[in-house]
Amino acid sequence: MSLTRLVLTSGRSLDLSELRFSSTYGGMLEGYPCKLVNDMKIKGLVRTAEQAAAPSIPVHLVPPPREYPDQYAGAFGPVEVLPAVACVGDFHSTALDRDHDPVLYRSALTIIWFQPTPYVPSGCDAEEALREVPWEELARDYEL
Repeated sequence: MSLTRLVLTSGRSLDLSELRFSSTYGGMLEGYPCKLVNDMKIKGLVRTAEQAAAPSIPVHLVPPPREYPDQYAGAFGPVEVLPAVACVGDFHSTALDRDHDPVLYRSALTIIWFQPTPYVPSGCDAEEALREVPWEELARDYEL
């Protein structure tokens, strides 16, 4: 049973089977949000998602928007802010290969994206960049 169904701009429906939220800057005790910190956070999310996913399930990062609210640079460069919530979702859909039996095969992809608040994307109500994921290029079929 899926948590929700998301519709891509291509029209393909995806079922969200697992969703993990985390605060983008939760636990940050020192420093400030900057490119170095953000890149480390993103690499950590990707690495953790790859380790958690089945070997046959690919992981895709939706490049997050980066804002530069301060014109002054600190010791690590300018302030660079990502959206407040990091999301890792396991999505499934119908098989990509038309030769695969639709009863026995599904396609899957783990997607990492950022959004401003902790809400579950549903239908067409999701970050635009998430809805534009090129599923046919990135997902992989698997047998049930």
